[in-house]
Amino acid sequence: MLTTRSQRWRDRRASFVPAASEIDPNRLSVDVIDTRRQATPFVEAHHYAASMPVCRLAIGLFRNGPGGRSELAGVCAFSVPINNASVPKNAGLADPLSACDLGRLVLLDDVGGNGESFLVSRAFRLLRRERPGILAVISYADPVRRIDADGQVFLPGHVGQLYATMGSRYVGRSSPRTDLLLPSGRPVSSRAISKIRNGETGERYAIDQIVQAGAAPPAFGEDRADWLQGLVRDGFLRRRRHPGNHTYVFPLVKAAKLACRKVPSLPYPLLDRAALQGDVTALPLFSLAA
Repeated sequence: MLTTRSQRWRDRRASFVPAASEIDPNRLSVDVIDTRRQATPFVEAHHYAASMPVCRLAIGLFRNGPGGRSELAGVCAFSVPINNASVPKNAGLADPLSACDLGRLVLLDDVGGNGESFLVSRAFRLLRRERPGILAVISYADPVRRIDADGQVFLPGHVGQLYATMGSRYVGRSSPRTDLLLPSGRPVSSRAISKIRNGETGERYAIDQIVQAGAAPPAFGEDRADWLQGLVRDGFLRRRRHPGNHTYVFPLVKAAKLACRKVPSLPYPLLDRAALQGDVTALPLFSLAA
């Protein structure tokens, strides 16, 4: 087995449950949900990033709740790829619209260990039904352990073991980058930084996230790039080098499987359970079996 634990979420804190703990499929259902009214509030409440990427389709995991009413217990959100180049690079598909990212996968901490595969496998089928132009899904695993200002781990870091057990292709790491961290230790997304620096749509929301974390808002007429640089200079935002996320591809149809042959398939990375900080990828970086 590549994994013995499954990552779970509640109130923006990650935890792990034994993969051996099982769900009862007869008590769960999976269906398309409304992104704005259902998926986004759930993700913002429980995922450490507290944000929803630009979503192409959201799928919900439901169970029986109080009073016999249906209760949302997990969300799988398929999002727009991080950039147009990522689709041909990682999936071998020429059309950027022919693939999407697995932007968010969030299950509550009391869902059994095999709940993720139950949700994702059914979400893939719904994705093909609702968005037949999407031929492949790209997923990223962030291996960097994140610690808040109080020294508490809020994201343990993972190497995508679930994706490996589900038969995806591992295609390596995304490009290394430099993160800007809030005082809480949470990173400001590179997309939010780009919106602020370039004055793109969504800039005000991105600025508000940083201000809500305790930063002084930009002065009237102040250049937004200068404002960000000032927050770095004053120590409010801290720079930290990131080695790149592990990248996996799920070809959903035969055409995508053929296209994936253009991209090298690498051995799956392993988790270093002894790692207390930084990158939790084990050394040597890869297992011997592809």
